[in-house]
Amino acid sequence: MRFAYFARPHIGGTYSVFKQLRHGLAPSGIEIRWLSTGKTDVETDERWRTELSIGDALDPRGRLGEKERAAVLLRFIEENGIDGVFINVLADRLETNIVRYLPPHVLRFMIVHTITPATYAAAASIRDHLHATIGVSQRCRGDLISRFGFPPERTAAIANAVDFTDAGSHPRSAPPPGGLRLLFLGRIDDTSKGVFWLPRMMDRLPPSVTLTVAGDGPDLPKLRKQCAAHNGRVTFTGGIPHEKVRDLLAAHDVLVMPSRFEGSPMSLIEAMTAGCIPVASEIRGVTDTIVDHGADGMLFPVGDWRQAVQHIETIRMSSALLLAMSRAARAKAESGFTTTRMAASYAALIAAVKADPPILAPLPLAEWSLPAGLRTSLRTYLPQPVKNWLRLVQERLHAAAPSV
Repeated sequence: MRFAYFARPHIGGTYSVFKQLRHGLAPSGIEIRWLSTGKTDVETDERWRTELSIGDALDPRGRLGEKERAAVLLRFIEENGIDGVFINVLADRLETNIVRYLPPHVLRFMIVHTITPATYAAAASIRDHLHATIGVSQRCRGDLISRFGFPPERTAAIANAVDFTDAGSHPRSAPPPGGLRLLFLGRIDDTSKGVFWLPRMMDRLPPSVTLTVAGDGPDLPKLRKQCAAHNGRVTFTGGIPHEKVRDLLAAHDVLVMPSRFEGSPMSLIEAMTAGCIPVASEIRGVTDTIVDHGADGMLFPVGDWRQAVQHIETIRMSSALLLAMSRAARAKAESGFTTTRMAASYAALIAAVKADPPILAPLPLAEWSLPAGLRTSLRTYLPQPVKNWLRLVQERLHAAAPSV
């Protein structure tokens, strides 16, 4: 079978998932190539030269209108004998919406990567045009079924994974006596990642604790200013190529992840793979299904940076605890979050859908339009502090609710 995975090469989780799926599903006779539409520098950026052989960019100069680009995409899928597609909901609005117009024989699998209202609204808007949906955590799957009417029999929970093939080639280095090396790895965005809590943590931690901030994003300049008082203790690396992430993790003791929301955080799983202990926000149905608090990592309520500081200090004060947690984190990742396991779950879902696909009638391209869930909502215009407060309240209410 031939599948297209709607994404373009970039440093980020959705493309990492593509690489893992491409490798993991090949033994099952399933070939996956990335497919992007619209303006992109993939063909001219040297970083992605090797990726051009495993994917296709349509209209990379962005010269076509939306409806014209949709027609080109449909024609490409038909002419290249593509049997199915993977949609990363809301990664690109056109690529998300195209599933409503695909021919009936093309299998459609949607991957829901995070738990935001906008993501769920977009997913719900194309729900009836999908063969199956994959939530990357139990939280994603449960929310889609209970709140948005997704059919349980066609909605799966499959966690993201990490390739262990070269894990042994990245030996860990010991922390300095009495010190601890913290790492933040990901998008520098306070709305989703809570990065402005990092300098507050450093205010409360002793001088022997250092922090490396690895990544790029809209809030990087502001975060640099907020960390200026800790010059020498806080280092900014910028974006890190995927092939260098393992070495970076091996050189740090604790991954700090103060996120307000996540789906299935790749950085957390990658850190555990390398024995870098996670100190992360407790996001119900997400991080608490990955981290066993006190055994292979530490969890704290979303926004409670003081609790995060206490956890970091607990680890710093006990070299025996640090070593035990590091080993436990690696063992947890190696047993539960491997590419082989993830690919087997995807292969089983594809086989089940292929054996009994529901009949989905496509919409005519002449009636191309974006459903409400894919349009800009009023929530977009709320001031950022208000949105951050709403997310904090929402997550704490969710954490306090009884498990179903």
